[in-house]
Amino acid sequence: MPTLMTVRGSASFRATALFRPRSVLLLADPAVPEAAIIAANLAAGGFKGRLHVIGMAAEGLEPAESVEALPEAPDLAVLCLPPAMLEPAMAALAARGCFAAVVPVAAPDLAAISARTGVKALGQGSFGLCVPRIGLNASLAHIQPANGKLALVTQSAALARAVLDWAAAEAVGFSHVIGIGGNASIGFAMALDWLARDAETGAVLLDIRRIRNRRAFISAARAVARTRPVVAIRAGGRSADASGIGDAVMEAALRRAGVLRVSGLEDLLSAAETLARVRPRVGGGPDSLRGDRIAIVTNGIGMGHLAADAVLAGGGRLAQLSPETLAAFQLLLPPDWQAGNPLSLGPGSGPQLAEAATMLAALPEVDAVVALHAPAPQDGGEVAAEAMIAAARTGGQRAAPVLVSWAGQATAGPQRQAMARAGLAAFETPEAAVRGALHLAKDRRNRAAAAELPSREVLEVAPDRASVRRIIEGARAAYRRVLTEEEGLGVLAAYGIPTVPGRRAGGAQEAADAAAMLGFPAVLKVLSPDLRHKSEVGGVTVGLASAAAVKAEAEAMLARVRAKRPQARIEGFLVQRQAARALELRLRLGDDAMFGPWIGFGYGGTVADLAEDEAYDLPPLNLALAGQLMARSRTARLMAGYRDRPPVDQAAVADALVRLSQIAVDFPEIAELTVNPLFADSCGVLAADAHLSLRPEDEPGVLAIPPFPAELTRSWQARSGEVLTIRPVRPEDAEAHGEFFHTLAPEDIRWRFFSPLKELSPTLTARLTQIDYDREIAFVATRRRPDGREETIGVSRLIRDPAEPTSAEFAVVVSRSMKGQGLGRHLMERLFEWGRANGVRDILGHVLADNAPMLAFVRALGMTVKRSPDEEDVMEARLVL
Repeated sequence: MPTLMTVRGSASFRATALFRPRSVLLLADPAVPEAAIIAANLAAGGFKGRLHVIGMAAEGLEPAESVEALPEAPDLAVLCLPPAMLEPAMAALAARGCFAAVVPVAAPDLAAISARTGVKALGQGSFGLCVPRIGLNASLAHIQPANGKLALVTQSAALARAVLDWAAAEAVGFSHVIGIGGNASIGFAMALDWLARDAETGAVLLDIRRIRNRRAFISAARAVARTRPVVAIRAGGRSADASGIGDAVMEAALRRAGVLRVSGLEDLLSAAETLARVRPRVGGGPDSLRGDRIAIVTNGIGMGHLAADAVLAGGGRLAQLSPETLAAFQLLLPPDWQAGNPLSLGPGSGPQLAEAATMLAALPEVDAVVALHAPAPQDGGEVAAEAMIAAARTGGQRAAPVLVSWAGQATAGPQRQAMARAGLAAFETPEAAVRGALHLAKDRRNRAAAAELPSREVLEVAPDRASVRRIIEGARAAYRRVLTEEEGLGVLAAYGIPTVPGRRAGGAQEAADAAAMLGFPAVLKVLSPDLRHKSEVGGVTVGLASAAAVKAEAEAMLARVRAKRPQARIEGFLVQRQAARALELRLRLGDDAMFGPWIGFGYGGTVADLAEDEAYDLPPLNLALAGQLMARSRTARLMAGYRDRPPVDQAAVADALVRLSQIAVDFPEIAELTVNPLFADSCGVLAADAHLSLRPEDEPGVLAIPPFPAELTRSWQARSGEVLTIRPVRPEDAEAHGEFFHTLAPEDIRWRFFSPLKELSPTLTARLTQIDYDREIAFVATRRRPDGREETIGVSRLIRDPAEPTSAEFAVVVSRSMKGQGLGRHLMERLFEWGRANGVRDILGHVLADNAPMLAFVRALGMTVKRSPDEEDVMEARLVL
């Protein structure tokens, strides 16, 4: 079965009608200012299809009296109309058979109008749509964008014009410019799904203000980032949330999708300059995976030092050149000059820059080369630039990318523009060139991390969900949305997170008795639903060494708290056995308006907020993701051991994070859960405090990333009597998938993949095991080996078409040892069951014409079989569910 889906049309909206229209209609009111701009751009773009206009005269567009009078239904309509006229116009379009539109004007009710008419639209306030390859410019652009490999998906018309203006000066072209606008109807997901299929798009820029459907966005972003760089910017994030958590969560969400987040327009343009022109080298050793070993060559050491500082400040590494390499470069240098990194070629060396950069790019220890040039007398800047252009044309995929900084303007400006026109990534300053190299490295790391193959180790969480449900229902029954500390710790304990032993006490004497039972030293805490931070009012005391001390402190604590917070409701005390000295951590589950539930990890204790050390990710987490989350915090260095502190059991911390993630999956009604402190030492972890609050009953949380559907796991008995487990695939199956591949006969591999593959590449393995459970399903049949590991012996897969989710493609393969056992039929029946439950109506599979066993199998399942109209040696098997 082909790995990628193809886009098929329907009787209503079709993505091809929007992004590859053959005819365009402008419905306009001449009093609307956007109408004249759109009309002029449509006429000037060189569109290869038919252009019609209704409502105004426009040169270059064929006039029509009405939608009904058009010779044929247009594929795409652009609506420059007052708000009151939009719905009648969209209804008329739908009646004529046009279901794709661009709305560059105000349309406050666009989502509802789109739902009522069936016409999907970019807008409200869309910048418009440009597809230079077909001459389509239905936008508010002030210049015609050139054809190229860069795609821009934006919500801001101002930012779109700024990027287009920059691109014209830098000779950067576009495959698409898509104005999402207010994101009321057609959103980011549909645009990204289209770009994921577009072979002419080499990199994507995103301007994100509002995400309407977090799951659809993450799914589509991941799909497009699998095959090309994607860079995102968010304007107004800090203005909307001064804490910075919203921005950090967005970066975490984009990271999970393999998208590079940048912080401002300058960074966005720098990333665009780099990603539109250069690619990381192919191959390299394990150390090349980070992609940040940068070699610097310059005609002036001052420029080199600026670049070196920028590399180190940006978190990159200066490439370590071998003694043999340095000896070879010594031949290019003036007498008494020392080769190194940065490599300064000396006065008058401009023409030699290209040669040196090419030599550096060929070295395996170099991931990127930054070539710097400053104007100098008799330096031949034009000759040096021409040499750089010539060298770029001869570079191969296995050479490191070369980024150029040509400093200056009067003489350097025209030279820089000539290099840009020739396709080089050329920058004005050393810092900008280094920033581009670091963007390239970070993009490589992000996309590699998003497709990283985890170990087969799975943390099997077996929580007491019924206990948690009773705790939550008890709070609801008492009309409480904030749980007590004791209840919060009970939730953690139910999920296997170790907690400090404690007892609830109603008064001072009862607290003393509880401490005597638990042991000393003891910790005493006041219990109150009105006190989030108990230590602020003297509500926490540690180090109590006797029952008498506990009793006296309980009486004093009660007086203190009542004096400072007389309105606070006091419900007694919590007495705990004091934990031994350990590193204090904080684990948090919170909620973001755009991306939903998030998990935070960082330094804990009473100074957690001041430390400002928190890394973020989205649930669900597995052990590999939990480890990466921990590594992104500064606290990770303390966990490794520091001076008299031994290393922390990091596996236990990762375990706690995965369990916290599972709480978020199982109980979406939890709005917030903070574990602080979580004591961590070489023996494990211990939760000492927990704050948990619930959402309103009618507002369940929605994860941005769909969790593993464990409820689909079942046992199945083969004809031989062997009982197998049939469950959805998960990322930890990567190793087992590779082992299963090697058990298949060469003919089975050719029939399954339409190619005689020798190995499953890491990229393909990630694609097969890291799936989006909302869009597709893959069932694996497994048996338990004597060593306890699971063995995969069969896989079936159903992938929905994002543009037409009622259609899906299937594939199935089983090991030779299981043929004739009914496993293939059962795996297909599980696909049919999942498809029906998820709205799939039409299932299609591609089968090689010489695959007689598979053709007989699908016919036995009731499928119709016919030859593919596109490929003579391929048959299409179809089933209507």
